[in-house]
Amino acid sequence: MSPLDAHYTTFAKDWASREELHHEAGLNRLLEAMARWRSKRIARAIVQRDGAVIQAGPFAGMGYHDYATFGCLAPVLLGSYEQELHPHILARRDSGLKRIVDIGCAEGHYAVGLARLLPDVVVHAYDVDPRAQAACARLAAMNGVEDRVKVAGLFRGEDFAAVAGVDTLVMMDAEGAEDDLLDPQAWPALQTVRLIVETHDIFRPGVKDRLVARFAPSHHIEVVENAPRLGARPEWLTPLSGLDQLIAMWEWRRAPTPWLVMSPR
Repeated sequence: MSPLDAHYTTFAKDWASREELHHEAGLNRLLEAMARWRSKRIARAIVQRDGAVIQAGPFAGMGYHDYATFGCLAPVLLGSYEQELHPHILARRDSGLKRIVDIGCAEGHYAVGLARLLPDVVVHAYDVDPRAQAACARLAAMNGVEDRVKVAGLFRGEDFAAVAGVDTLVMMDAEGAEDDLLDPQAWPALQTVRLIVETHDIFRPGVKDRLVARFAPSHHIEVVENAPRLGARPEWLTPLSGLDQLIAMWEWRRAPTPWLVMSPR
């Protein structure tokens, strides 16, 4: 038995003995854990068969980690990850961007992917977790863009003043911290930048509506909802069960996390 299988076997045995399992919330937690186990098994199979390379989408051909520092890996490698954003990512190729500020860069998916896609752009990637910083730097070096991906730690609201202008895109996925940082009244420089922001009502109830209200005077706003995952799958995946095919593209979300795509008026 592999260490991965052994870990989840122990988890399932332990959870099965708990009183929580007799309630819906407990069953849901066990189901989610087992789905994550299967997702990791599928990701391992993708790496073994095809290598750690993103197969489709805007970042197709990008070398990637063979493990997930944070969250899911299988849909990233398949190229279906956050598919609803793909048209908005591709639209940046001819947008005149010179700078991207990626707040909550995690292991570097967007920071490095955008640096590859936009060869004239410098990406400033921020994350408070040292593991994320190290993983993002490794991914940038792996893909030969380390000279244009500048990795740092904590981003503060006053830092927006240094990156103001329509040639800047702020991309943010910060698990609710968008509620604290994205305040154009407190930080007027935000009124001039483009933004793509994942909102997390699951952590900060009402944050999406608050951000829409804050930016409506200065920005055109498009709400991009999470969508069912479509697209090509590797041929070896198609004979698997329908459940495995769903799990292969599952992004481990516990609730909707719509994006706001905003451009200055």
